[in-house]
Parts: sequence; C-alpha cells; structure tokens
Amino acid sequence: MSRLRTFADPDHLPALDRSFVLDRPGLGLGADQPPPRILLLYGSLRARSFSRLCVEEAARLLTLFGAEIRIFDPSDLPLPDQAPGDDHPAVHELRALSLWSEGQVWCSPERHGQITGVMKAQIDHLPLSMGGMRPTQGRTLAVMQVSAGSQSFNSVNTLRLLGRWMRMVTIPNQSSVAMAYKEFGDDDRMRASGYYDRIVDVMEELIRFTLLVRPHAAQLVDRYSERKAAGPAVTPASEPAARATGNG
Repeated sequence: MSRLRTFADPDHLPALDRSFVLDRPGLGLGADQPPPRILLLYGSLRARSFSRLCVEEAARLLTLFGAEIRIFDPSDLPLPDQAPGDDHPAVHELRALSLWSEGQVWCSPERHGQITGVMKAQIDHLPLSMGGMRPTQGRTLAVMQVSAGSQSFNSVNTLRLLGRWMRMVTIPNQSSVAMAYKEFGDDDRMRASGYYDRIVDVMEELIRFTLLVRPHAAQLVDRYSERKAAGPAVTPASEPAARATGNG
C-alpha cells in the first residue's frame, strides 16, 4: 500500500497568469537535471483539508517548474512511540521519502494558535540520524500555513523552528493563507488572489534554493562534531604529523 497522494489536473493552473511565469526559475543557479526531488507534507485529515489543497496547488507549481514531487498521506501514521520500535509501514515510507527528497514543503493548519498534532507527528517520526543517514539534514524547506480566521504566522514560525532543529535550509519566504475556506472554489481549486501569488513566490524560491544547495550538499552538512564522533581518520592534512610522531 503506497501512501503517496495523487490529485486531479496536475497540469491545470487556472489561477496562474502564464504571461509572468518563469518555467525554469532556477536557471543559472545550478544544474536542474535530474529534476529536484520535493516531498510535501500537510497537517489535517479532514475530507476537505485546506492544508492538503494548498499542498496540491504547490505541487502543481513545482511540477511546472521542473521538480519531481511526492505528497505523503498521513492517514494511517501512528502516533510517535505508538508502534514498538517505530516498526510501522507508514513510518518506514515517510522516512524513505524524506531520504529521497532534496527539498520539502510543510503546510499546517493553525489550531489553537499552533500547528496540528498531525503535522507534528510527521516531523517527530523523522529522526535526526538513522543508521548513519540523516533524513532531513541539509535539505531545503518551505513552510506554509492555513487559518480559519484572520492571518496569523504562529504555525509558520513554529515550522521554521522545527526546520532549524532538523538542520534544514529553510528558505526566507513563506505563505500564510487566512480564511482559507474563502480561497477555494467548489472544485477545490484555489482562486486567483494575493495568497495564491505568494504560494507561487514561495515555490519559485524553493526551486532556486534547492538548486543552489544541490552541488554543495555534502560540504554543507560536513560537521566537525560528527567527524569526531565517527572516530579517527587519516586525512592529507594529518598525514605529515602522523609520520613525524611515528604513528603513520
């Protein structure tokens, strides 16, 4: 059973003014082949989830900009520590998708002034280190939120904090959609508005930062503390000293 979410009309973007679109917003910033790999997470299980609908709009834009996208469906994700040893198919799939990704999009509703438990549970299932691999470190991140009431930034601020904790490269721009129920038509597509335009801005920026980071990803996550914890290793710089002391 795959937990990758599909959505209708991936190439239909009625709210987008094509006359202002850059099909390759990262042109000149780095190699855009193979396509940048972007994982998108949303934070509500409602049948009509506006965080999911925003993620789907973002996924269409990212596809237009040349990315390969995957949307994780958290419907059967257990609570953290509920499955002994985290041995659950949904947990395994989420972690594999995070390892696959070069960048991510997190979109949460704001509930009681904060991100939802559904959103936090997904992030809590992503360890900083897993068998020598790091599912989030060095990946780019774009944060978004939806609100039922007036515009707020509580959720995106928390997502930024979490992104920093997960050692991700969180881009400067963000999206906060107020009164989200007014921004979508009966067809579940987002209407043309300043809120939609901001999502376009954020996805353009995510592509740019992902391509900027891509050729330097290994160097950007090379840490002294982790090299030290891994144990002694002879490097070209240390070889002369090792020979001088008779340890080489």
